[in-house]
Amino acid sequence: MHFVRTILWLVLLIALVVLTMLNWETVLAMRIWPGFVWDTRLPAIVVVSFLLGLVPMWLFHRGSKWRLERRISHLESAARAQAAAVSAPAASPVPDRPVKPPANPADLPPPVEHPGHPEGRPL
Repeated sequence: MHFVRTILWLVLLIALVVLTMLNWETVLAMRIWPGFVWDTRLPAIVVVSFLLGLVPMWLFHRGSKWRLERRISHLESAARAQAAAVSAPAASPVPDRPVKPPANPADLPPPVEHPGHPEGRPL
C-alpha cells in the first residue's frame, strides 16, 4: 500500500511540474479588495487552492485516526486486564479447623467391602 501511495504522490508531483512549466508565463491579476491588486502566476494559485482543500481534510483524518487509536488501545488494555483477572488461579479453600487423624487406629471406621470383588476383599 505504501508503494501505491508513493506512486500516486509522484504522479501528482509530475503533473504539477508539467502544469507549472506550461503555464509559467500566465500572470493573473487578483483583486483582493478595492485598491489592492495582487499579480501572481497561475501555478501559485493552483498550489494554494490544492493546499486549501487538502490540509483541512488531512488534519481531520489525522485527528480521527489519533482518536480511534486511543480508543482501541484503551479497549485492548481493558480486555487484557479482564482476561488477567479471569485467568488468575482461584485460591484453594481452607478448612475452618484443622482435621486431626485419630490417635488410636481402632477408632478408624471399618474398611468398605466391594460387593463385586470375587474374594470380597475391601478396596
